[in-house]
Amino acid sequence: MRTPTGRVRTGLTLSLGVAVLACIVLSALVIVSPRQAEALSSGLTGGVVAPPAPAAPVVATSADGGPFNPGDPLHLTVTGGTIAAVTMTDKADGKAVTGDLARTGTEWASTGDLGYASTYTVGVDTVGPDGSRHHDDRTVSTLTPTHTAYPSFIPPPAQTTVGVGQPLVVRFDHAVKDHATAEKALTVVSDPPQEGNWYWLSNTEVHYRPKVYWQAGSTITLKADLFGVDLGNGTYGETSRSETIHVHDSWVAKADGKAEQMQIFHNGALVNTMPISLGSPGFPSHTGPHVISDKQPTITMDSCTYGVCEGQPGYYKEKVDLDLRISDDGEFVHSAPWSVGSQGGANVSHGCVNLSPANAQWFFDHFGIGDVVEITNSGGPALPLGDTYGDWELSWAQWQTGSAAK
Repeated sequence: MRTPTGRVRTGLTLSLGVAVLACIVLSALVIVSPRQAEALSSGLTGGVVAPPAPAAPVVATSADGGPFNPGDPLHLTVTGGTIAAVTMTDKADGKAVTGDLARTGTEWASTGDLGYASTYTVGVDTVGPDGSRHHDDRTVSTLTPTHTAYPSFIPPPAQTTVGVGQPLVVRFDHAVKDHATAEKALTVVSDPPQEGNWYWLSNTEVHYRPKVYWQAGSTITLKADLFGVDLGNGTYGETSRSETIHVHDSWVAKADGKAEQMQIFHNGALVNTMPISLGSPGFPSHTGPHVISDKQPTITMDSCTYGVCEGQPGYYKEKVDLDLRISDDGEFVHSAPWSVGSQGGANVSHGCVNLSPANAQWFFDHFGIGDVVEITNSGGPALPLGDTYGDWELSWAQWQTGSAAK
């Protein structure tokens, strides 16, 4: 016979069983909670949580804002790590661009030549603080000028020696609007040091001369660091270049139209005197210092080059020997056997300095590019500033006003 107490115990046992089963179900739910899901997805054995991937160092370049100026290096900087290696390659020809890594390991700058309107690929290997390695690839481009201006030199680099009167001339093949910026990129160093200054004759031509004639024996270096320089209106310097020239002994000729004589000074000492004939009253020679710009054993002189052509009074066209050009207006020092009778007594030329054949040979043998012929008392106007080398017609104060640098 079952007692009531027995029935109560049986009900209690059933209740405990249900509670245990509920705990087992809850435990199963905990095992597949969101925190354990990632571990289960990578393998249910072990239940280990994978660590997050290390953060890559951040790479920045000076070209991140757009095309950069190839006159400046490409700069790389890295934060949150260091640079292990950099490769930079011209996309057009595959040529590698060299560079230098700073001691800190966080900066790199290109040292190889770059070009306008060019594209480069850059690969950067970096190392994170934890030793993890990363790689960054990118493409950078340089700016595209509207025009590039090439700086030609006078005297040219092939002319290694000049006289004491030789100005330095830079001519551009495209107009330069920003004279001041261009002038800052032009430097002249003389040994021994001599005061000098630039003078802009136009937007395409600038001259440099010292305060007085160069010292004999000087060495002069002209540098035009113009590549990458913004010259205005979208024009950039095409290249950077330099030249070094030597100033030989001082040769200065003083031609006096009133005395019809020319005195020759070598390093300041009078060494010769010659009878001359300058320009006639109708064709007077220009006055002032003239600088020899060309030297030829023989040329054909044609008066039509300065407006007196065939059929007009005073026309001539003939071969002339031993010619040294002293202006672009057709003035030379040359041999003139036809005027020997007038030399020393009358001015009968078309503006040239006429010499006898013997004196012309002596002059031709001793004078050259950059040497000086000073003409006085000819009855003519001063040599124009822009007539080849009229640079010495201006006083030093006047010359300084032609500079754009402040």
